[in-house]
Amino acid sequence: MKDIFRYLVDYLKSLNGKVFIACSLLAALMIYLNFHYDVDRKIDEFDSTGIQFLFRYLVFLIAFALPYSFYLLFDRKNYFKNPLILLLIFLSPAIFSWKMVMNTTFHLSNNIYWDYYWNQVIYWPIRLIVLCFILFIVWKIYYSKEKFFGLTVKSFNWKPYLIMLLIMVPLIAAASTQSDFLSMYPKLKDVDTALYGVKNKWFYHLLHELSYGSDFISVELFFRGFLILAFVKIAGKDAILPMACFYCTIHFGKPLGECISSYFGGMILGIVVYNTRSILGGLMVHLGIAWLMELGGYIGNSFL
Repeated sequence: MKDIFRYLVDYLKSLNGKVFIACSLLAALMIYLNFHYDVDRKIDEFDSTGIQFLFRYLVFLIAFALPYSFYLLFDRKNYFKNPLILLLIFLSPAIFSWKMVMNTTFHLSNNIYWDYYWNQVIYWPIRLIVLCFILFIVWKIYYSKEKFFGLTVKSFNWKPYLIMLLIMVPLIAAASTQSDFLSMYPKLKDVDTALYGVKNKWFYHLLHELSYGSDFISVELFFRGFLILAFVKIAGKDAILPMACFYCTIHFGKPLGECISSYFGGMILGIVVYNTRSILGGLMVHLGIAWLMELGGYIGNSFL
């Protein structure tokens, strides 16, 4: 845990205050506009996948590209002059936008309830596979001499991340008393009706939770693995704030408190990955929090 505190202190000492303020104000403004005008829900209501993709791309691009502009404006660092960084700044929002809007609905059963259940179960793993395939191509072309975007166990110490996870337990317990949290969690309730009367329901619940967990592999690989480690040779620590702003925007459909905390949580996980070059710790924390939120939502809803 001492190492993680040292990483945080070192980063804060080196941080350009004007850039940090600008990025934080950008995240705050985008959060306000989203929750005030219900932007995320309105994007989802478009029938056209192309229109959904376009609007998500624009939101993600603003959140990701503007922080790099702040480095140019306030710190005289022009990362846009590097062709690879410029390509990845415009490509990255497209990759994640496609992950979010791609249609993966299949006819898997003549029973409408089972068809719904199995489509929910394959939803996240398919996106993980597609994301890994795209990132593999980028890695093969530009980064093949390095580890695949932080997937390494070298020098990995799990104990600090367990402590971080334990710190989150009372916060999640408190959130589990809030109506906006309980209206969204557990995700398991989305499929529970389809499993009415099914024997060995625990197995299908477990399968759904494992599937749900695969989405956090996607998130850690993309945001901490790709958006930090693919940029770090050129941008160094400056890759952290743009990633955190981008990461915040993918929480626009979540409860407000979760969305706000994602900006700072993204920064912390980004700092850790920058120093360790491994995404496993962040994945451990992220998965743990996700499943604790599922548990909190299940317990909280049981008292309603």
